[in-house]
Amino acid sequence: MLVKLPEAVTDLRADALTAPYRARLRARTYATESFNAPRIAPDVIPVTTRDGAKLRVHAYGPADRDVLIFAHGWSCSLEYWYPQINAFAGDYRVVSFDQRGHGESGLGTRGFSDAQLADDFSDILDAVLRPGQRAVLVGHSMGGMTIQAWAKHYPEQVAQRARSVLLATTAAGRISARATVIPLFNDLIPAPRLMALALFGTPVPLPGGPAVNLIAKSRLLTPSATTDQAVFGLSIVRSCRPSVRAAVARGLIDLDINGAAADLCVPTTVMAGSHDRLLPEIHSREIADTLSAAGNLERYVILPTGHLPNIEAVDEFNTEVDRIIRIGRRGNIAAAG
Repeated sequence: MLVKLPEAVTDLRADALTAPYRARLRARTYATESFNAPRIAPDVIPVTTRDGAKLRVHAYGPADRDVLIFAHGWSCSLEYWYPQINAFAGDYRVVSFDQRGHGESGLGTRGFSDAQLADDFSDILDAVLRPGQRAVLVGHSMGGMTIQAWAKHYPEQVAQRARSVLLATTAAGRISARATVIPLFNDLIPAPRLMALALFGTPVPLPGGPAVNLIAKSRLLTPSATTDQAVFGLSIVRSCRPSVRAAVARGLIDLDINGAAADLCVPTTVMAGSHDRLLPEIHSREIADTLSAAGNLERYVILPTGHLPNIEAVDEFNTEVDRIIRIGRRGNIAAAG
């Protein structure tokens, strides 16, 4: 399903009033050092999609090292990956980008769809990889859907451009029918599609503050999450333009790329959060089953987190990233059940 993103002119007029505030939300300073901006200045890589959207793409670390590419999820931005950029940019070429309409990336003229996600990702790979070079790909939530969509639409590119893949707390469809973010709904009572559209598809600014942090801990992260973890994640989500957040949510509700993971013909790890209410573990299990049937599941791992494992369990998440880097170098697959 194609969902139209906000008209560029209208959105830019509104953005002129809110861009400095949104930038400050992404640039906050935290007691948790890994959440702060990397001390390594990024190389800015110009990427213009085939329909003219200018994407913000940053590359950190030595240009001659193995490449890691991180794709963020719905309502986030490249800053979401600071804990991983800080951990890996000393030894690798770490690439992170703002998805279309998110962060400082432009809207272009296309609406949201799995083909749009795939095309944008392919354009980014064209820009950051040399001919014959392969990267380790890491996708969280919608970023994991982006990698699956790319594999669906560009199956011939997977072996050419990817060494290995990590898909974290993501899905391939049936998102609104399984989310348990709203108490009772989909736990005891099926949540109607119209409720999901009203909750996630309405373009309203998200508030901050201690009360919102507590709600985020109980529904998006876990009650044991630290204040820094909650504020870091929420600040990035709040920095997304409400019109974009709503438009993309409406597209995600109807997204269906089931089976696309079968085209990920490189060692692929799937990670779930045991307390994830937005994309519960059943989504990850189904993707893992698809990969296993195709012979490409390297590992299936469940962390004791909510929806943001790279923030809630930084060390454990980074250990998995390090592991898929090593697996990608060897190129071997050890199927996990």
